[in-house]
Amino acid sequence: IERPPGDTAGCTFCHTSSEERCSTCHQRHQFNPVVARKSEQCKACHWGKDHRDWEAYDISIHGVVWQTNKWDPTQFDLTKKLSDADYVGPTCQYCHLRGGHHNVQRLSTVYTSMGMSNADRGAPLWKEKRDTWVSVCDDCHSPRFARENLQAMDEACKDAGLKYTETFKVAENLMLDGMGEPMPKDLAPDWSGRHIWSLKIGAYHDGPKYGGKKGESGEFRMSNCSDIERVCFES
Repeated sequence: IERPPGDTAGCTFCHTSSEERCSTCHQRHQFNPVVARKSEQCKACHWGKDHRDWEAYDISIHGVVWQTNKWDPTQFDLTKKLSDADYVGPTCQYCHLRGGHHNVQRLSTVYTSMGMSNADRGAPLWKEKRDTWVSVCDDCHSPRFARENLQAMDEACKDAGLKYTETFKVAENLMLDGMGEPMPKDLAPDWSGRHIWSLKIGAYHDGPKYGGKKGESGEFRMSNCSDIERVCFES
């Protein structure tokens, strides 16, 4: 489906090609571990409206340390293996590929939809991942400092979740009351060729009043939808 470049730039680089291949990080024309150890290498995919990973890192204190010191080999000696790295601050690779382990998901906190999984929901997997992350943070910080900051992130996620639920309900009620901005039939449909409310997510908002057949989901998109739906998505 045709969309504005800003919607697709963060997606098509990965999702139109094989994601699990060496050259995604190592570059096919410059297969050099030094290059693959630089944070910018992750930026090729991990940025954009719907997953601002690079933007979040770049403006964080860790990202600032990298940007201001990356030219100094005494601060970031990228010729060393990650297992031997003693950087002045963490790169993406230092934490997510800790010790040179290539399974990025092994050190990821996101394991539920929309990335809202930092908050403790009591699952054993949550505790396991949290303990693993603290073990990474304490390379440079105390475990107490790491846990306090992760707890602060939990609270931010909970607050954001409540705000988003409130925003979503406003958009949903406007649509159900016939007061929302309709999606005209001459506007491009979603990726499946259907005209379904863009915020309709499977069984959560099922039935003909949301468009589509029972069990069908909307595309949850930022383009080809009303302004209200787009603002809700962006929130």
